[in-house]
Amino acid sequence: MEEEPKGEMTIRTLAMPADTNPAGDVFGGWIMSQMDIAGNLVSKRVAKGRTVTIAVDGMNFHKPVFVGDTVCCYTEVTRVGNTSITIHVETWATRQYSTERLKVTEGNFTFVAVDENRKPRNIES
Repeated sequence: MEEEPKGEMTIRTLAMPADTNPAGDVFGGWIMSQMDIAGNLVSKRVAKGRTVTIAVDGMNFHKPVFVGDTVCCYTEVTRVGNTSITIHVETWATRQYSTERLKVTEGNFTFVAVDENRKPRNIES
């Protein structure tokens, strides 16, 4: 049985030539930034306010991403603490001219809710 993405699809974007490294593959940092954006969209909704990234753990790059791939980030909240939220983010790619969907990257992103002075604040229930 084929693996399915876990969580909700949070963002979808297209890998473009400007997103490549010197070898011509899509730069891992660009993929991580898309994952961070997806996680932040969810964390600020859960925290009902601003959040900042404080950690990325368990990052695994399973397969490369190529120019023209459609990249989707799926998010699943795995922990909500007093001030922090951990979100598992999976990145899946659909190859250009194909319908096959592949898990290319995954990791755990931790965000902290902050106030207007950028100090940690409690997450409202």
